[in-house]
Amino acid sequence: MVLICSLQTRCSHCGTENCAPGLPYGPAVRDHFIIHFVREGRGVFQCRDKVYNIEAGQGFLICPDEITFYQADLIDPWKYSWVGFHGFKAELYLKQAALSAEAPVFRCMDPSQLEGIFDQMISKTEEKTVRELRLVGLLNILLSKLIEINGACRPGLNTENISESYITKAIRYMHTNYSRQISISDIARDIGLNISYLGIIFKKYTGCTPQEYLIRLRIAKACSLMANPSLSIRNISHSVGYDDVFHFSKMFKKVKGLCPREYRKING
Repeated sequence: MVLICSLQTRCSHCGTENCAPGLPYGPAVRDHFIIHFVREGRGVFQCRDKVYNIEAGQGFLICPDEITFYQADLIDPWKYSWVGFHGFKAELYLKQAALSAEAPVFRCMDPSQLEGIFDQMISKTEEKTVRELRLVGLLNILLSKLIEINGACRPGLNTENISESYITKAIRYMHTNYSRQISISDIARDIGLNISYLGIIFKKYTGCTPQEYLIRLRIAKACSLMANPSLSIRNISHSVGYDDVFHFSKMFKKVKGLCPREYRKING
């Protein structure tokens, strides 16, 4: 099932590690993206039955829900920096950088460019809120650098950029207007696309149809409102774009497996 994702990138953790000879990690599965960049030494990375020999100046991407394994070299163990992140836009940026589970490795001819970004990420001099905002900015700079150094040679990039731009606009429209009586036709009209074509590219990049995404978005917002005991189920239904409470309850149960009242009783 595709979950509702933030439009923005979110940095969850970052750091640098000097690995001991032969130090392994995995096999493991993550629920977010992680970029490793090797600053010194070498090691191996395995994903989808492929083995990649990685050395200083190279990096690799770990994708969500993929079984991966990596290990430092016995003689020349690597030192790497990493950053973990998630968000719908992050996934789009990685596509533009030509990075995926099928093509997870990149090389930077001037390693100091990426090393400088990682060094700023790892610095912990600011107050927490300031640091969180700065990390998001630095993560976007890192992803833009990867697009520059790794994505420029990918065929058909401009066409894919256009499609991804339409999807971002469609999702932004839904997040802004989910509380209103909007239809997929309204979304397509707003972003200037044929409704059938919107459905095709939306499913290609998100794994679900626009209608499925809108329903899950509304139900996710409804779940948040359930925590407010002063709001009735009818109030919540209207707040997330459903005038018909019965239809709201039907969609809620389809997504969550419980009717709204049962969900509120268990999670209230």
